Amino acid sequence: MMINDLYSAKILKLVAEIPHAGRLAAPDASSEKVAKLCGSRIIVDVTVKDGKVANFAQEVRACALGQASAAVLGAHVIGASLDEIEMARNALRDMLKANGPHPEGRFAELAVLEAVKDYPARHASTLLAFEAAAEAVRNAVKAETSRTSRAGAA
Repeated sequence: MMINDLYSAKILKLVAEIPHAGRLAAPDASSEKVAKLCGSRIIVDVTVKDGKVANFAQEVRACALGQASAAVLGAHVIGASLDEIEMARNALRDMLKANGPHPEGRFAELAVLEAVKDYPARHASTLLAFEAAAEAVRNAVKAETSRTSRAGAA
C-alpha cells in the first residue's frame, strides 16, 4: 500500500472540517492525550446530562490521521453515552491492531481509517481523540453521579 492510500480524499475532507474545535468555558471534565511517538496532542472538554454528552469541544494538534479521527468523533459525539464512545474506541483499536471489523453505530465513519492498520506508528495518534473523549466522559459521568446521589440523599 502506498502512503497516498493512507491520506485518501475522504480523510483529507474530514481534516478540513473538524467539528467543535476549541475549548468549553465550563466543562464538567477534560482530558488531554499525547502520542509520544509523533507529538500529536488532543484536549477534549465535555459536559454531560443524564449520562450522555451534552456539549463537547476539542483542541486538536495532531497529524492528519489524528485530525480525521477527531473529526468523526466531533461529528457524532453529542448525545453519545460513555459506552458508545468506549465501544467505538475499542473497535477502532481492534480494527487497527487486530484486523478487527469496522466500528459500527454512531461512529461507523471511522471505517475510512482502516488503511492506518498497515502503519503501526500512526495508531496512537489515530486513537487519541477517542481515548481523550472516553476519559473525559467517564470523569464527567462520575461527577454527575456523585452530584445527583448526594442531592438524593439530603
